[in-house]
Amino acid sequence: MHLSPRSNSMLLVKTPPAMPGQRIGLMGGSFNPPHEGHVAISQTALKRLNLDRLWWIVSPGNPLKDHAGLPPLKARIATSKALIGQNPRIVVTGFEADLGTSYTWATIEFLKRRYPLVHFVWIMGADNLAQFHQWRNWRRVAQSLPIAVIDRPGWHLGALASPSAVSLARWRVPASLTANLAIRKTPAWTFLPTRLSAASSTQIRRSADKHPMPTR
Repeated sequence: MHLSPRSNSMLLVKTPPAMPGQRIGLMGGSFNPPHEGHVAISQTALKRLNLDRLWWIVSPGNPLKDHAGLPPLKARIATSKALIGQNPRIVVTGFEADLGTSYTWATIEFLKRRYPLVHFVWIMGADNLAQFHQWRNWRRVAQSLPIAVIDRPGWHLGALASPSAVSLARWRVPASLTANLAIRKTPAWTFLPTRLSAASSTQIRRSADKHPMPTR
């Protein structure tokens, strides 16, 4: 069940701390499992967008994907924290489970109401931009926050030719001008080239299925 983003029960949702004026990147996903590609995207966003923090929002489940076999949220949060180690600028959170939604538009509206003086930026990989037009209220998302798309292997051309990228083309910010993307008037988005990591959650799961760990 998906709660209304205006439900009073949302006052009880525990989120990471944020201070007025901070620039915080938001990166949502199943993180099943988290991998070096997630880390590379995060490091690029922190540096190129001049962010103070970046939150990994571990979702209860992607609305566009089958949840069969999805590990428990606590387990995915734990593996995410183990991967990033002691990096103080990346924060792992699973607050969407308490929020009662896994839709990005509702998550963003909630955060903007809770932290009206924080500058949020939505972070996604190029593979997500390719299907962004399938997201619930995707235009609302683009109007709500600046968006930074980080390149992923094999997705560059497909992402930039996607329906959402074409529709938002006139609001694209050159990669050389993204240091202040967080405070730009929306809609505003950019596509950032970076060191590419071939790691993907899907490939890691497939490999694990083919080569399961031995049991005692």
